[in-house]
Amino acid sequence: MLRSLLTAASGMKAQQMQVDTIANNISNANTNGFKKNRLSFQALYYQTYRNQGAELGSGMVDATGLQVGSGTQVAGSAMVMEQGQLELTGNKFDLAIQGEGFFAVDQPNGQTYYTRDGSFRRDQNGQLRTATGGTINPPITLPSGVMAIDVSETGVVSYRTDAGQNQTVGTIYLTRFPNTMGLQAEGANLLSATASSGAATITTPGQNGGGLIQQGALERSNVATVEELVSLIVAQRNYEVNSRAIQVSDEMLQTVGQLVR
Repeated sequence: MLRSLLTAASGMKAQQMQVDTIANNISNANTNGFKKNRLSFQALYYQTYRNQGAELGSGMVDATGLQVGSGTQVAGSAMVMEQGQLELTGNKFDLAIQGEGFFAVDQPNGQTYYTRDGSFRRDQNGQLRTATGGTINPPITLPSGVMAIDVSETGVVSYRTDAGQNQTVGTIYLTRFPNTMGLQAEGANLLSATASSGAATITTPGQNGGGLIQQGALERSNVATVEELVSLIVAQRNYEVNSRAIQVSDEMLQTVGQLVR
């Protein structure tokens, strides 16, 4: 009877983590460039009472055997790297990636991170920065007095001089990884490379599989609220069923205890 209590408890723990993940997805439904998370589950060990193919006597063998499982656990989580919808903002410093790739951002702590959030702004020195103070890598610095820029689909950044000529100030490159689901979320819309993600590859937008840059737009979260709500209902029902299994096991233990008296 104790086995069923522990088995059901493992299911409740797993569903609690599922609810935590869904809640995080829903809370970031309006976060620029956010990628939703999905959990995967795996069965815990099985206790084998009789092996498959075991002799039953008279030349007969057990075709299926007898095993009893001990519950479930969360095997891991992975970011779903589906493209989010692009939302037009009209802000010349907002950049969205249509396709694969990330913006490389150098943080004040000296670390390089990666993001799909292209809500950049110009600081007092003319450098393009993120909301958290990171500078785009390689840096883009605008001359004093320049109030608007033009960014092509291939990342070329330019502005129009007083004489009406286009002046190029640099190129925004994208970074790709062999395994994007291996990137580690660091918060603040930033991701970091890991051994699982593989080495970063810098590419020009539109080349070598890299996406194109759309100016005046931002990539919305790829969270579908309706899908998350359905998953939340399923997780809640699974949690309730596991709690019911614990209740039934407790009632059976109580009945056994009364028989002893």
